[in-house]
Amino acid sequence: MQIQLATLQNELRHAREKVRLCRGSEQPGFMGLGVYEADVYRDAIKLQVQTILKKLTAIRTKRVLHRERRTELGYLSVSLAGYTSAGKSTLFNALTEADTMVNRSLFTTLSTTTRMVEFSNRKFLLTDTVGFIDRLPISLIEAFHSTLEETIYSDLIILVLDLKESLELIEKKLEVCQDTINRLDAGGIPQITVLNKVDRLNSEEAEQKFEVLKGKVQNPILISAKKGTNLDVLKAQIVRMLENYVKGSFLVPLTEEVMPFLSWVHKKAEVKKEEFSGDHVEVTFEVDPQVAEQIRSKVKKLNGKYIQSVN
Repeated sequence: MQIQLATLQNELRHAREKVRLCRGSEQPGFMGLGVYEADVYRDAIKLQVQTILKKLTAIRTKRVLHRERRTELGYLSVSLAGYTSAGKSTLFNALTEADTMVNRSLFTTLSTTTRMVEFSNRKFLLTDTVGFIDRLPISLIEAFHSTLEETIYSDLIILVLDLKESLELIEKKLEVCQDTINRLDAGGIPQITVLNKVDRLNSEEAEQKFEVLKGKVQNPILISAKKGTNLDVLKAQIVRMLENYVKGSFLVPLTEEVMPFLSWVHKKAEVKKEEFSGDHVEVTFEVDPQVAEQIRSKVKKLNGKYIQSVN
């Protein structure tokens, strides 16, 4: 439905232009048809778009209920993200022992797949998401929102990069991935960056690329999802980061300095709740302990109150 919606919305833009031409001096029509048929055709597309939007809204509502239930049960969520064909589904299969479709084609994964996984006696929900592409249009992001929003509600993002590609291409795709994550308002969620397909390189080349990339990515780990290389290291890092995740909340008075501060918090942390009341704003968030300490310090400077911070 999401693909069909994106296709129809694109077709609707062309239909509007054809209708404009029909009503002007030129009258190409549709397949030689006139103005009336052009309007009917455009209205038919609009009706299909509205029907799909209603169905997607129902699906999104259902997914919200699922996420709320998972939260009530105390499950932490981990999402795989990255450029298309980076190896997300292969990694998903390796971590969950599942059999999700794997293919070199673009968008092999078009909907999310979620499985329960257990590392070090800790249970998590692992989700495989749709791959990102360069210059992904806003309209397509909106069409795929019910799928991509699984990334937004994660407690941890595993960003998958294809290490066998050239450094220039890896860095370009990394920029695309981070830009898409930020456009989804998921930039504040902690990340682990897995440099995948290390089995396709010799050790010297892999180490060289790792040294270049480690200063540009968060928590990098060299792995091979296909061969199982360093998956134990990845599992340990997932557990370590989620165990250290802290929750906090603060109350600050509304001043000129507060809005830039709130914008910074939204970028650095996962904001769970934000309420404006009178001349104060109260924010509840989840974040890495180091960032939580930075927030505490800034709240103090703003004459606010850091209410709580718990594991």
